[in-house]
Amino acid sequence: MAVEERVEASAGAPASTTAPDIRLEQVTKQFDDVVAVDGVSLEVPRGSFFALLGPSGCGKTTTLRMIGGFEEPTEGTIYLADRDVTGLPPYKRDVNTVFQTYALFPHLSIFDNVAFGLRRRGVKGGDLRGRVARMLELVQLGGFERRKPHQLSGGQQQRVALARALVNSPQVLLLDEPLGALDLKLRKEMQLFIKGLQHELGITFIHVTHDQEEAMTMADTIAVMNSGHIEQLGTPTDLYEHPRTAFVARFLGVSNMLEGSADGDGTVRLSDGTVLRAPAAAGRRGHVAVGIRPEKIRLGGNEGNTLAGEIAERSYIGVSTQYLVKTKAGTITVYVQNADPGAGAYKPGDQVALSWSPEVTFVVEHEEEEKPE
Repeated sequence: MAVEERVEASAGAPASTTAPDIRLEQVTKQFDDVVAVDGVSLEVPRGSFFALLGPSGCGKTTTLRMIGGFEEPTEGTIYLADRDVTGLPPYKRDVNTVFQTYALFPHLSIFDNVAFGLRRRGVKGGDLRGRVARMLELVQLGGFERRKPHQLSGGQQQRVALARALVNSPQVLLLDEPLGALDLKLRKEMQLFIKGLQHELGITFIHVTHDQEEAMTMADTIAVMNSGHIEQLGTPTDLYEHPRTAFVARFLGVSNMLEGSADGDGTVRLSDGTVLRAPAAAGRRGHVAVGIRPEKIRLGGNEGNTLAGEIAERSYIGVSTQYLVKTKAGTITVYVQNADPGAGAYKPGDQVALSWSPEVTFVVEHEEEEKPE
């Protein structure tokens, strides 16, 4: 099926009526006595941009390699759509992979790099030239056909690697930390480029990264992995606003975590005796941790939950001013947007009242904070 046909098929069939492009059922991978992936089950909807996010050693790359056929699971089953591909080599799976190192052939021209897979499949003549030309135009490299990889920038080489992987119209494209070798500015540009490319083609992308901002910028759905299992799966908004564990709250951005006790009535009593309203605590009892994102907190005012404190540090960080505020319940980080009047008006030693809405207060089990990262 050509790229154009895939886009039509993807656009014409709602995700709810089609099989997921990738399905993992209780997949485990063990290396000697180390369990790298531990009973992972997940579904990747057709035409979605899916990210596996987590720290080094969490099992995300091993999971991707098992999907691609570069590693075989110790237990469990891997499906590509409705087809069981467990045990099949990479070349028998309708997937392609883009690696961090790009893996371009240095002695071949850009045209021949992109055409390599097509030639192996027997595509020749005008069909080959036309498909390569269309793909190079799609990745904004039309006119670069005769150059060699060393004559291109890092971002251009990355686009050649994408073109080579996509020209065969795979059902799924796997991206293994593809932006790790680029500088910050180029990495941010490529994030938007790859996201736009996926939307245009409608092909399922599965992206492995340890960079939470990268995952949130690019992906429709993120699986946060920790110690070989999926800690939480959801949209970037769900994961950021409603983390279910302390690990997810800390890994996806900055969180203020305050110890307390819940009695099941939607309130949490902190260690200093302050009672906070938190709808997320309804039905919970026992030792918990209350979480508030730094940008949700106001210096002054009364938005439902309040704590008194003293400014310990102030730092100008561009779009916002960061304050560290000492309270009896612990030190709290606050971000104030520099567009707000008086964003940097407070100084160390000033007494302040912190306030935030009960609705933005999330609650997780306290013992989960101690999980190894």
